[in-house]
Amino acid sequence: MGRRNGQRKNIVMLDSDDDENSSVNSSATIISDSMSMLETQEVQLDKKCVLEQALDDLYEKRGSTREKALANIIDAFNRNMEHEFVEKRFATLLHQCLNCIKKGSSEEIALASHAVGLLALTVGSGDKACEILQKSVTPILQALNSGSESKKTVSLLECLAVVTFVGGNEPADTERSLQIMWKLVHPKLGSKVVAVEPSAPVIAAVLSAWAFLLTTVDGWTLDPKNWQESISYLSGLLDKYERLTRIAAGEALAVIFEMGCLEKIAAKAKGYTDSTVQEGEELKAKILNQIRNLSAEAGGKGSTKKDLNSQHKLFKNILEFLESGNCPETSMKIGGDSLQTTTWSQLIQLNFLKHFLGSGFLKHMQDNDLLHSIFDFMPKKKSVKVVERKMSSTEKRMYKSPNSALNKARTRFLNKERMSSNARKAGYFAANIRDD
Repeated sequence: MGRRNGQRKNIVMLDSDDDENSSVNSSATIISDSMSMLETQEVQLDKKCVLEQALDDLYEKRGSTREKALANIIDAFNRNMEHEFVEKRFATLLHQCLNCIKKGSSEEIALASHAVGLLALTVGSGDKACEILQKSVTPILQALNSGSESKKTVSLLECLAVVTFVGGNEPADTERSLQIMWKLVHPKLGSKVVAVEPSAPVIAAVLSAWAFLLTTVDGWTLDPKNWQESISYLSGLLDKYERLTRIAAGEALAVIFEMGCLEKIAAKAKGYTDSTVQEGEELKAKILNQIRNLSAEAGGKGSTKKDLNSQHKLFKNILEFLESGNCPETSMKIGGDSLQTTTWSQLIQLNFLKHFLGSGFLKHMQDNDLLHSIFDFMPKKKSVKVVERKMSSTEKRMYKSPNSALNKARTRFLNKERMSSNARKAGYFAANIRDD
C-alpha cells in the first residue's frame, strides 16, 4: 500500500515536472519571440540613429565629415523608403543639403545634389516636391555657374531634372529648367563672351536630363523657331561628337520625333515664310540620312564593341520609328514582375531613373508609389516587410511589471538557462579534474 502510494506520488511529481517543462518551453517560445521583436526594433532604431547622426553631421565644419554624412543619407534612401524620417525631418534635411550645395566642395555638391533628388523621389508629387523645386533652383544655378568640374555639373543637372520632374506642376517650371540646361551646351553669346565648349560627358548629361524633362512637355506650347534651333543643334552633334554624345543626341531626337515636333513646326509656321517650312523638311531629310548612316557605321579607332553595338541598336530603332512609326518595346523583370515600356518617352524616363537611382532602383521600383504611377506598374508580390505592432502604454507597464505573466516567464526561462549553464560548467570542470 505504502509502495503504491509512493509510486503514485512519484508519477504525480513526474507529471508535474512535465507540465512545468511544458510551461517553461512555452514561456521560452514567448521570450524568444519577444526578443526577436526587440531585436527587429533595435535594427530599425539603429537605422534611424544613422540617419539622425548623419543629419547632425551636416552641421559640422569639416567638409569630409559632411561628405561622409551625405553618403550615409544616400545609402539609407537607396535601401529603404524613409517616409517616417522624411515626415519628421524634411525641412531640416532639405535646408542642410542646399547649404552643402551653396558652400561645399565639388564632391560635397555632387553628393548633396544626389541626396536632394532622392528626397524628391521619396516624398513623391505634392506640396513637399514643389517646395524642393522652388528652393533648389537658385542654389543649383549658382553652383552650375561657379565651376565646370564634370562630376559636380552632372550631379547638379540630374538633380535639377529629377526635382523638376517630380515637383514641376506648371509648364513654366519645366521650361525654366529646360532653358537652364540648354544654355550650358548652346549659350546665346554676346559680343564679349567667349564660348567654352563643355566636355563630352557633360554634353551627354545635359542632353540626357533635357530629354528626360522633355517627355513631360506639350510640344505645341513651344515656339517653332526654338524647336527648329534645338533640332538643328542635335543634328550637328550626330556628325561632330564622340559616340557617347551621339547616343544622347539620338535619344533626344527620338523624343522630339515622337512628340511630332517637326510636323508641329510646319503646322505652326504658317505665319512665317514658306522658307521656314522648306527648311524643316530639309532638316528632317538630313537627320533621316544621318540616322541611317549611324545605324550601320563601322567601328573606328578607339571605339569599343559595346559602345558601337549600343549606337547601332539605338539608331536602328529610331530609323524604324521614323520609317514605320514603330516604337521599341522593352520588358524588365522587377522582383519577378514584368515592367514594360511601349513608347520612347517611357524608355527615356526608365533609363534616366535607373541610372540616377543606381543600387536603389529595384527597391524604389518595388515600393515607391510615385514610380508605380509613372510606369503604370504594380508588383504582384510586394517585398515582405516586418511591421511590428507598437506596444501601448498599458502593455509596456505590464511587460515591465515584476508580476506580469511575461516577466515571470522570462524569469523562469533565464533561471533555467542559468541552471543549465552551471550544470555544463560543473561537467566541464569534473571532466578536466578526471583528466588530471
